[in-house]
Amino acid sequence: MKKYFFLFIFVFSLLVSCSSDETTTFYLIRHSEKDKFDKANKNPNLSNEGEKRAQRWATYFKDIELDAVYSTNYNRTIQTATPTAMSKSLEIEFYNPSKMYDSVFQANSKGKTILVVGHSNTTPVFANQILGEKRYENMDDNDNASLYKVTISGDDKTSSVEKIEK
Repeated sequence: MKKYFFLFIFVFSLLVSCSSDETTTFYLIRHSEKDKFDKANKNPNLSNEGEKRAQRWATYFKDIELDAVYSTNYNRTIQTATPTAMSKSLEIEFYNPSKMYDSVFQANSKGKTILVVGHSNTTPVFANQILGEKRYENMDDNDNASLYKVTISGDDKTSSVEKIEK
């Protein structure tokens, strides 16, 4: 009987230690203010105000440990992500907005804390895909201050949105 008791304790301990208690946290932001001078330019740089906001994002994330910084491959998103990535000594990783949160991205991000820089029509969609439901609408074109935070812990998924103005 003693043998079975120890075997039970061993198996139970093994199962508990193997259960995933990893928490994955996504911070999703839209790029900072872009230069709107040339309306025909499909890949503008950040405006002066956008460059300042990108620096403020780096300050915001100063005390948050990030494992990765993702960006779409556009000047404005890269320039928004760069100050934060540099402050964390991370390389910017690129993602394709038409393949957001696919199985590869899910596997690579599991248990990590990640910043994702996107666009007004991709940032809320990305949050929705992580959550598995349509909770958020596209962002207003003048909204460069919203921060979507999505956390996955086991089967629980939570999210919030806040404005980070200054």
